[in-house]
Amino acid sequence: MYTPIRVATDTPGRAATDPKVLLALWLYATTEGVGSARHLERLCNEHDAYRWLRGGVPVNYHMLADFRVGHGEALDELMTQLLAVLLKEGLADLDGVAQDGMRVRASAGQSSFRREKSLKKCLEKAQKQVERLALEREHPDPRKGRREEAARERAAREREERVEEALRQLPQVQAVKERQKRKAGKERAAKVTEARVSTTDPEARVMKMPDGGFRPAYNVQLATDVSSGIVMGVSVINDGTDQGEALPMVEQVVRRTGRQPKKYLMDGGFVDLKDIQTLEEAGIEVYAPPKETVKPVESKNGWMKGWRERMSTETAKEVYKQRAATAEWSNAQVSQHGVSQFRVRGVAKVRLRRMLLVVLAHNLLRWAALGT
Repeated sequence: MYTPIRVATDTPGRAATDPKVLLALWLYATTEGVGSARHLERLCNEHDAYRWLRGGVPVNYHMLADFRVGHGEALDELMTQLLAVLLKEGLADLDGVAQDGMRVRASAGQSSFRREKSLKKCLEKAQKQVERLALEREHPDPRKGRREEAARERAAREREERVEEALRQLPQVQAVKERQKRKAGKERAAKVTEARVSTTDPEARVMKMPDGGFRPAYNVQLATDVSSGIVMGVSVINDGTDQGEALPMVEQVVRRTGRQPKKYLMDGGFVDLKDIQTLEEAGIEVYAPPKETVKPVESKNGWMKGWRERMSTETAKEVYKQRAATAEWSNAQVSQHGVSQFRVRGVAKVRLRRMLLVVLAHNLLRWAALGT
């Protein structure tokens, strides 16, 4: 985080704000559910706790936003280092890890989702707007300032880029729709709607939410240590289903900690036989509800037989009960940190700019709670 700071040797330079101060402000704000740079700037000027933490250092929303944008990878590495400290202190043991997914509202409205024909019209309109503003730059309106003109051009370019990205995302959504039609019966296939993508947040997808409604959202995946409640891994996807997400998460946990969990707990939505086979053969005991139907060839597999026999025992059922108390509890804790709707757009930005800070704040609070 100090690397981008440069020192001027022959001319006076502007004093740089210590990254520790900016990180502390963001972490404290995250614990109180604040995710907006503008809101945080106001708190730094009006709230005594934030003013004390700032210590008189100059802070503005541009600086706060740029810090979060420019140090996403550093925050990811900081999470790994924090987990190493927690493991060394014996606060987490990886004896059991529970994974769950949480659908979080995206920064896009239902009306922003458009079909291919409408997207092409939007792109044509956006391109004309960019061209028109470029011509106006050569003959500026004296009634409008340079900053206003620059803001209009930037907004037009961003609009054009979002529509172009929506068109690039469209084939992926169309492929999902085709799979849904093949799996559904004739009557249900006719009800599958035509592929649409948002011009506001092209990577957002319409998902079924906990209240039963359907809204644009992202699927946040958390892996939580059963004994401590410490989050060991976090990912963000734009797929409404959890199936197939267990193996990538286990790989992330191993990468961050250098160790693999002894037990892995997940609900039926995660059950993917290839993933379970890989985990079982790696020596990780999977605790997940088996599917009702078993193909004859599957029943002959040793890992399949061992998994099913294990899940039929009372001991395994008691272990599996810890899943909800761990994974769903961590989802609730994360929601208290302001994760009810994302303000940033795109999978990468949601993960790097928002969720990493949330997980860091959560793990620091767990460290404080467990260390006392």
